[in-house]
Amino acid sequence: MKQRLKHRIADIVIFGGTGDLALRKLFPALYEMERTGRFDDETRIFGASRSEHSDEEFRSKLEEAGQKFIPKGEFDAEIWKKFASRIAYVQVSAGDEAGFKVLYEKLSDQPDRDRVYYFSTSPSLFADMAFNLKKVGLVTPNSRVVLEKPLGHDLESCREINGQIGEVFEENQIFRIDHYLGKETVQNLMILRFANAMFEPLWNSAHIDHVQITVGEEVGVEGRWSYYDDAGAMRDMVQNHMLQLLCLVAMEPPYVLDQDAVRDEKVKVLKALQPINDSNIDSSTVRGQYRKGAVGGKEVPGYLEEEGANVDSTTETFVAIRAELNNWRWAGVPFYLRTGKRLPKRHSEIVIQFRDVPHQIFPLAKSMTNYQANKLVLRLQPDDGIHLVLNNKNPGPGLVRLRPTALNLSFAEAFGGRSPDAYERLLLDAIDGNNTLFVRRDEQDIAWQWVDAIQEAWKNNHITPKGYTSGTWGPSAAIALIERDGRTWNEEAGF
Repeated sequence: MKQRLKHRIADIVIFGGTGDLALRKLFPALYEMERTGRFDDETRIFGASRSEHSDEEFRSKLEEAGQKFIPKGEFDAEIWKKFASRIAYVQVSAGDEAGFKVLYEKLSDQPDRDRVYYFSTSPSLFADMAFNLKKVGLVTPNSRVVLEKPLGHDLESCREINGQIGEVFEENQIFRIDHYLGKETVQNLMILRFANAMFEPLWNSAHIDHVQITVGEEVGVEGRWSYYDDAGAMRDMVQNHMLQLLCLVAMEPPYVLDQDAVRDEKVKVLKALQPINDSNIDSSTVRGQYRKGAVGGKEVPGYLEEEGANVDSTTETFVAIRAELNNWRWAGVPFYLRTGKRLPKRHSEIVIQFRDVPHQIFPLAKSMTNYQANKLVLRLQPDDGIHLVLNNKNPGPGLVRLRPTALNLSFAEAFGGRSPDAYERLLLDAIDGNNTLFVRRDEQDIAWQWVDAIQEAWKNNHITPKGYTSGTWGPSAAIALIERDGRTWNEEAGF
């Protein structure tokens, strides 16, 4: 029998342990580690929040959520029983030292053990939690803290939070999570580029025409209107997820697969982003806000008609951006980013559109309606996969006709079994002290500088969101953004 992997012994504390993220994602991910034998027998898990629960009441709450959110067929009563035996609960309020003293009593019997504190709460509570952990003696050289996004709402607030956390934890102890970096296809992007001789020589402006990054959601604000209205699509998606994806596409090969070497290269990409400001805001960005319409055959309300909405809100639920990098590899190659809610489908992908051949010797090629240059599509969701479009001869006698044909790699079909959830992978990395897939402080600063400039230009130029019907791909201006350059968004059916 194949030996299962074991990870180091750790004490894991989930602050905000009764919250939506913890119930939907974090505890199901920890259960999956139990199911696959990733835990040492002595690993302990603690839920911490303001509400009052006994250990048994908390375990019962987790089990109810687990049966709902753990993928069908993976919930096993016996495995859950073992998992639940690791779990205890502590009532903790961020600004109240008393609860942290109780937590100290539970952890102090193993002072040298690795500790992972996961802050799954509002960032406004991060500083109080960090200071109280330090005050009661729970911060040791073997402690790590995982910070959920959004970390601030602009550069100034982000720096304030990072400064406060930095007073308690060293930088190498701080794990700023972006769950997109835990997705299988995102991680595979580096393998695709740097472990295959056929792609890296072509990965530059001489061979790539443009890059598209799309993160589309069918859902609206889902009862979180007040939170989303403070963030908007730019802060909620572009500042973190989309810029991280851009970095992985555009980065130079690191000299070694080391956490700082990889992140050094990502910082170089962010520094190379051409500023978007008052001079080019109109030609480089589109803001949108969804109106009522139909998604998946179901009528849905507009953003301003959602429960709790402020009818005067000018928050964007859709953003499209034309970005460029001022460096040797990517000069002249546009990166088109778009993200939005209430789009036709849940759909996230990276499209690498290669240039056409320098001289076309097949005279009918460009007269064909379906002719296209080579294209590489990396699908992140709903299903991980890689899709490479090549031109082939259409079978039959007579004139040579070309037919674009796709080589498809479905991860589920190729490798079988389940694909680990992003939070599962990132939690394992946090337990093991590997922060390669987490965001470094200087990365966040530079990303916020770029995003803040766009927000400021929107404000200065009175650019408000354009309406788009739910179930469409955003405002017509987003189509014009890319078609002005003689290009079009990739909206092919799934593969």
